[in-house]
Amino acid sequence: MGVSVGPGRGSAAGSAVAYCIGITNVDPIAYDLLFERFLNPDRVSLPDIDIDFDDEGRGKIIDWVVNKYGKNQVAQIITYGSMAAKSAIRDTARVLNLPLADADRIAKLIPDISLAKIFGLDDKALKEKLNGDGERVAQAEELKKLSEGRDEIALTINEARVLEGSIRNTGIHACGVIITPDDITNHIPVTTAKDSDLAVTQFDNSVVESAGMLKMDFLGLKTLSIIKDAIKLVKMRHNIDIDPDEIPLDDPKTYELYQKGQTNGTFQFESPGCRSTCAR
Repeated sequence: MGVSVGPGRGSAAGSAVAYCIGITNVDPIAYDLLFERFLNPDRVSLPDIDIDFDDEGRGKIIDWVVNKYGKNQVAQIITYGSMAAKSAIRDTARVLNLPLADADRIAKLIPDISLAKIFGLDDKALKEKLNGDGERVAQAEELKKLSEGRDEIALTINEARVLEGSIRNTGIHACGVIITPDDITNHIPVTTAKDSDLAVTQFDNSVVESAGMLKMDFLGLKTLSIIKDAIKLVKMRHNIDIDPDEIPLDDPKTYELYQKGQTNGTFQFESPGCRSTCAR
């Protein structure tokens, strides 16, 4: 189908079985890689293999899955966005017609912890939670004082405390797709979403797996598109065919680029931290 697939990453790249049946392209025995997925006794969920596709071809793969299994057996996964402290304050203020300046002033008093903690912890515990930062402690204390009044500011704060943590909006999981053995509605509830042609599960990520559904991760990776385009351009201009899996891993010129920190466009080596480490 002309869609690039990544060679494998994460714990799956250490699986000899995945390598032998062609899911991953990295020989774990040659590189002494550990398949650590089963070494952690706390991880009891089924192992899943995240598969990278070039970001332009990811949609094609999902269409292929729908054609293979049927639209009634494939769904994307819903995500739920909850109200954090500051958004609870701003939303409540809007409904109560509190002036924007007052809403901003209250929101700025919240020192990056939840309202439940600000009002639930005693003074000593709150100080510890805020690492003894005097300015943040003072902000939290002012917020508490404002909440004790009888005006609209106090009402806003106390209503926001009730609303904090409740569901505010829904979205679609960036890469998760559910595939079921028969009609999906026999297993879990589904809904529709304006951003998706597919059905969307009404259970989110953690619940959908607890319900026994298999989550497949179809990840779109722009670096795979870059590699695909580069190979096409080399073929067009120089008539040379390149297979990315056959490129040697000990090429000195490649390492020269890494030594200079010139790794823009290289997956997971683009961050300033990775580039400075390479250069050092």
